[in-house]
Amino acid sequence: MPIFMDRHYLEGTSAAEVAQAHRMDIDIQDRYGVKFLTYWFDERRGTAFCLVDAPDMAAVQCVHREAHGFVANEIVEVALSAVEAFLGRINDPDPAPGQSPQMDPGHRAILFTDIVGSTEMTARLGDRMGTELVRAHDAIVRRCLGKNSGREVKHTGDGIMAAFAATTAAVECAMAIQQEFQHYNGGNNSQPLHIRIGLDCGEPVEDSNDLFGSTVQLAARLCAAAASDQILVSENIFREYGATDVFAHATRRRLKGFSKPMLVFQCDWTNASRQLS
Repeated sequence: MPIFMDRHYLEGTSAAEVAQAHRMDIDIQDRYGVKFLTYWFDERRGTAFCLVDAPDMAAVQCVHREAHGFVANEIVEVALSAVEAFLGRINDPDPAPGQSPQMDPGHRAILFTDIVGSTEMTARLGDRMGTELVRAHDAIVRRCLGKNSGREVKHTGDGIMAAFAATTAAVECAMAIQQEFQHYNGGNNSQPLHIRIGLDCGEPVEDSNDLFGSTVQLAARLCAAAASDQILVSENIFREYGATDVFAHATRRRLKGFSKPMLVFQCDWTNASRQLS
């Protein structure tokens, strides 16, 4: 059967009420031949998401309607691999002994890296050396992801897409990545590596064609718009990170695929590095 993810707008509803609704779905799911795998709830934003193995969208809505009346506002078909890569699980988490499971809001920050001039670099140095430099990039980025609770979603050929549960971790990872490349380039490397990074944050189920549509798209566009050794972040990242002194040079830019100019902030990672030292 296909896998669906739905979104509910539940402003004013408590986490306990959403947990009870999930249990009520499970109680009657067999009547409609569906299986509710897990859910996420962001009480601050009033949004809930359910992951469901079902014959069709109508069956999902029937269970919600009969169980508790909280029908979904949106439903899209998804791939389990994409859900697990982005949100980290596809089943209800097992609580620690004597504890209730911790609520996951389903809000994620997305980070893209891109090697500057990778095509020209490969043409100049050859496939073998070009591949070695991509491997060096991958090692640095993955090491920083590991230290900042980031999860690699996919490799893009000359960059990496990663997801974070916390916006602060995503920004700090981006700064750490640039600092690591600065250190790498300061060594005895005949071929320096320069990268650009883009960041946005949001929630899944943005549209029917892409599970994480606009969040992923904006992070990718910001990465493409960044200059060498630069980190560009969205207004969402700026608002959620909290430390505004890390960001500078706010401008409105037209980005491919977005009808309106987007407010873009530059992350001053070199200044942050001096402050940390």
